[in-house]
Amino acid sequence: MNLIVDVGNSFVKVAVFKADVLQYVTRVAMEEFLKKISEIFQKYPEIVRTMISSVGKLPNEYEKALAVFAPVQTLSRNSKVPFVNAYATPQTLGVDRIALAAAAYYHYTHKNCLIIDAGSCITYDFLSNEGVYKGGAIAPGIKMRYKAMNAFTANLPLIDSFEIGDFIGDSTESCMISGVLHGVVNEMDATIAQYQKKFKDLTVILTGGDSHFLSKRLKSSIFAHPNFLVEGVNYILELNKH
Repeated sequence: MNLIVDVGNSFVKVAVFKADVLQYVTRVAMEEFLKKISEIFQKYPEIVRTMISSVGKLPNEYEKALAVFAPVQTLSRNSKVPFVNAYATPQTLGVDRIALAAAAYYHYTHKNCLIIDAGSCITYDFLSNEGVYKGGAIAPGIKMRYKAMNAFTANLPLIDSFEIGDFIGDSTESCMISGVLHGVVNEMDATIAQYQKKFKDLTVILTGGDSHFLSKRLKSSIFAHPNFLVEGVNYILELNKH
């Protein structure tokens, strides 16, 4: 069995796989991480290897603690992957995007795939039907947009709402909510349309912490995969196991 640790900007997702089948998944705050890991290894003593995918920062002592239970590998830009990486600056490609491309390669073989990961940032990643990773786009996520308006203006409040209303806001708060939520949905719909115009038979995958909100509001047909990233990391671990 494999343990996958996905360290994000806001929390840590931990998943257990038996081969390619997800057995368990949870997300925890950093301060609860070691306790949760101990519980997982008690419940799943068959875990024999671990892979860490990190866009945040996992403290060194946590990595050392993981290694007590099972050998640990860290997903990096040097890890073996199943797809061809045609990114112009591969050394700058985030490991989260590498994992998403790997998941698309295995789940949707020989299909043009657009993977949208809606988290702290919204990333768009395109994998061709020939298994070539081309790149995509990075945009601010929903919460980041709210925080930016508060941080860079004198009078706009800090809000955190997913209650989408009429696109015409009738108060400062509802105007901010409309601008952010309708703006993100329209941005995604337009981006998907651009890819559909250029690539035939496009498969669109939506994942990430805000996918639950967005999946019901996009015009295009999508596949919602809340655990797509950890699945990709697990595929890469299987490919790189010693």
